[in-house]
Amino acid sequence: MSLNPALEDAGFCPRCGAGATVDFPRSLRCTRCEYVAFYNPKPVGCAVARAADGRVWLARRGHEPGRGRWSMPGGFVDLGETVEGAILRELGEELCVEATIGELVGVYSRADDRVVVIVFEAWVSGKPRPTDEAPEVRAFAAAELPWDELTFPSDRAALERVFARG
Repeated sequence: MSLNPALEDAGFCPRCGAGATVDFPRSLRCTRCEYVAFYNPKPVGCAVARAADGRVWLARRGHEPGRGRWSMPGGFVDLGETVEGAILRELGEELCVEATIGELVGVYSRADDRVVVIVFEAWVSGKPRPTDEAPEVRAFAAAELPWDELTFPSDRAALERVFARG
């Protein structure tokens, strides 16, 4: 997978149509109209979604990437939205619950990835239920976590951090 597929075949300015200089994977510059576009990692908000008894709700992913594997609920932060707002929206979309945002767990990124993952703890109200995005949801105690079935490195890192602090 390319770090920036939007720039792979770019060669022209989207504003004036002149030839553009591409500094792959970071930017596109037009010397004619001086348009510049920078391509940055996309923020993703995720939740370590906690039940009242301290267990963690995970979702089995219904879509790629990682279809069929377990992950924290979360998704892309939209323009005009805070990270916390995105997490609350995603918890509603994926688990059909409301939640209260707690402490920041961590920020996770890799140079070879197109996202920066921001993880907060969230305390869930109500019982999560399956959706198209999360066809299976389950609350796990620390000893039950499906470590070998987690989707992303950030899932493992955030869960390890939460359960290490108690």
